[in-house]
Amino acid sequence: MRQWSWLGDAAATAQRHSDLWRLLGPRPALVEPPSGVLIATQTTENARVETWTLTLNSEETVPAILMRPRDKPSRSLVLYCHAHGNRFECGKDELLTGRLALQNPPYGETLASLGFASLAIDHWCFGERDFGGVKSERAMVKRLLWEGKTLWGYRVHDALASLEWARTQPDLAQLPVTALGLSMGSTMAIWAAALEPSINACIDLCCLAEYDALVASGGFDQHGEYFFVPGLRAEFTAAEISALIAPRPHLSLVGRDDPLTPPAGVRSIDRALSAAYASLEKPQYWQQQVFDCGHQETTEMRSVVMDFLEHIR
Repeated sequence: MRQWSWLGDAAATAQRHSDLWRLLGPRPALVEPPSGVLIATQTTENARVETWTLTLNSEETVPAILMRPRDKPSRSLVLYCHAHGNRFECGKDELLTGRLALQNPPYGETLASLGFASLAIDHWCFGERDFGGVKSERAMVKRLLWEGKTLWGYRVHDALASLEWARTQPDLAQLPVTALGLSMGSTMAIWAAALEPSINACIDLCCLAEYDALVASGGFDQHGEYFFVPGLRAEFTAAEISALIAPRPHLSLVGRDDPLTPPAGVRSIDRALSAAYASLEKPQYWQQQVFDCGHQETTEMRSVVMDFLEHIR
């Protein structure tokens, strides 16, 4: 483990934020202030479902879904980060319709029933996105790398810009925020919370393991090209990125038989973050649980997630 001298030091933490942004490369210009156009509204049993087109960056508009509790004010906001699974047609719709790797009902409906609002966008190459006609994720990775940019940087940019937009909504502006996601969404939730101190908590499912263990097991090759930020491992471990969330509450759930979370990498993360949170006198705010499953959410995981959301302080 490298030095953790920056933990608890505001200036040193700001430098680590800067280092992480630098590795992500140039990103689209942020539109100030971010804006949106409401396209359609529908209601479900528990939610008011709003479809939006957001202006968050200088290159293209961003399709989004915002779900609010149907008959009561929102008590908290979940920044919902969708998964990958090579389901490029899905994107933000995962919040509303779910996916096979997740339990039913989908998160948007479950969250609304408990009073939580939730926001999801189509990340670059997913759903309705169209980057200058480049639909293929692999092609976009190549094009951006040629320009000294990264697809992951573009995706992180829009995730955080969408949160900035949500805070322009009067009923959401002052709400506490939790970043939540599975698989690619897990990694996005971690990076978003690491880079944006105003995110109050993070819940990641089925993806957080130390990079060295992924290399040793070969599991790294099961990630898409987007996952690989040039030079990242020379400056950060996975634990060091996650430690930027500390001392805010962080729940990490993984499957024992998931090739994306090899046991050695899971144990390494737990040791490092247990030490990080203990050094900041908030050991109870780091929680890791391992389940007897592969790369999927189980009913037990869903129960743990909802309990965590109910008790975040």
